[in-house]
Amino acid sequence: MSALSWYACFSSLSSPPHFQTQTTYPPRTRNPKTYYCKCNTNSDKTLTQITSSGVIACLRANSAELAVHAACAALDAGISVLEIVVSTPGFLEVLQHLVKEYPTKTIGAGTVLSLKDAKGAIRAGAKFLMSPATVKEILDYVHESEALYIPGAMTPTEIFSAHNSGAKIVKVYPVSALGGICYIEALQKPFSHIPMVASQGIAIDHIEKYITKGASSVVLSDAIFNKEAMLQQNFSTIDQLARLAVLRSSEAVERMREFG
Repeated sequence: MSALSWYACFSSLSSPPHFQTQTTYPPRTRNPKTYYCKCNTNSDKTLTQITSSGVIACLRANSAELAVHAACAALDAGISVLEIVVSTPGFLEVLQHLVKEYPTKTIGAGTVLSLKDAKGAIRAGAKFLMSPATVKEILDYVHESEALYIPGAMTPTEIFSAHNSGAKIVKVYPVSALGGICYIEALQKPFSHIPMVASQGIAIDHIEKYITKGASSVVLSDAIFNKEAMLQQNFSTIDQLARLAVLRSSEAVERMREFG
C-alpha cells in the first residue's frame, strides 16, 4: 500500500498517514487580502481577522485526504478563516499541514470539547479553538496561550457568563433553532458590546442579514462543504460556493463599515 504522494505532502511530519489511493492536491494560489490592526496579542489579531472576514468555513470530513482537498478548494477560492472539526481523521496532521501551506490564513479547530484536544490543536498551529458549549478548562488555559477561544453559548445567561469569564467572542449555537436572525438581533439590545459568531444552519444568502443584524461573523458548514459535493469529491462546487460566500460576506462587512 503506497503513500508516497501523501508522504511528500506531509514531509515535515514524523508519522504520515497512509491511504489506499495516491493523492494529487489541487494547485494553490495565495489570497492577497490582508487586514491591518493595532492589536496587543495574537488572539486579538485573530479576532480582528475573523470579524474582518465575516465568515468561518467549518470543515468536517471522513478522511484526512478528503479534508485536505476540500480545505484547499475553499482556501484557494478566497476563504480566509477555516475551522477543522477535531473528529476529522488525521485531524492534527491535516491542521499542521494547512497551517504550514497557508501561513496568511486563519486556521483553527472546531468542536473542541477537551483540554487535551485544545492543547494538541494549539501545538499543531491552530490560531483559534471553537466549541459548541463553554468548556471552562479550555477558557482558563487559553489565557496562557496565544490562541483565541470561541466558546459556544445558547441563552443570554450563557452568553454573558462566557464573556464575563474572559471570552473575547462567543459562538451563539444552535442559532437557527433559537430563532436565527431574529435571535441575533434581539441579543444586540442588552449585549451589543459582546462580539458574536452565529453558528448552525446558515445559508450563504443569509450572511448579509446576520451581519447587519449584529453578528460579527457566521459559521458556514454545509453551505460551503456541500454534503453531496463532499461525497462525490466535487471540489469545483466547493470552490464556487466558497467564492460566493466570500463575496456576500465582503459586501456585508463593507456595508457595516460604511454605516458603522
